[in-house]
Amino acid sequence: MKRKLLFANVALLALSAAIIVHLRRSYVETRAREKGVLSQHIRPIPPPPTTPRPAPEPMRPAAYSDIAQKMLFAKDRNPVVVVEPPPPPPKPKMPALPVFHGVINMGDGPIAILSEGPKAPHRDYQPGDQVGAFKLVSVNSDELVLEWEGQTITKKVDEMIDRNEPATPAASAAPVEPAAPPPAPVATAAAKPGLELPTGIRACVSGDTSPEGTVADGMRKVIKPTPFGSRCYWESDSGK
Repeated sequence: MKRKLLFANVALLALSAAIIVHLRRSYVETRAREKGVLSQHIRPIPPPPTTPRPAPEPMRPAAYSDIAQKMLFAKDRNPVVVVEPPPPPPKPKMPALPVFHGVINMGDGPIAILSEGPKAPHRDYQPGDQVGAFKLVSVNSDELVLEWEGQTITKKVDEMIDRNEPATPAASAAPVEPAAPPPAPVATAAAKPGLELPTGIRACVSGDTSPEGTVADGMRKVIKPTPFGSRCYWESDSGK
């Protein structure tokens, strides 16, 4: 038993010695390799060629003119004089509208009775005539269309009547005259259209007392009030 232990110890001792020798050899080789690498002479790489920087230009005052001319805090240093355009002239004020006195129709179309002002004389005007500063475009019993400075003005006839026109003298101021005898009875005509007018309507027959809206011969009776009295005519009843 002791012999086996002795052999084992001897074997371990030999193995340890072999390991020590191997480590020693590796250390020596490593030191020799390190020394050989450190002792090598490395030739330096030549630096790349360099281009010398250009010399700075001398200062020129003209190069800084924009700074002086466009300084935000001194607008008066700007040599460019800004001339403000003159304001546009004010638009002319539209004059007073003509005064409306009535509409008549002699078969050639409606004609307006107008005056240029409240105190101006009135006369008849057809579409296309000049009424003072205005041009009469169209007219009917309800409204007038005028043109002024390229503008189209549409007005109801009631808006163009002079309300301040002096009224006619009272009947009491005139001399009292005896009452006229009652008019002779007028024969009542049949409810039917009369002569045909150029505008496609037909005139009323004298003595026709039928109410407005009466229909006869495919025509319907129309009665419209005007400043000169009631206007009576017959129009087509189609689509009514």
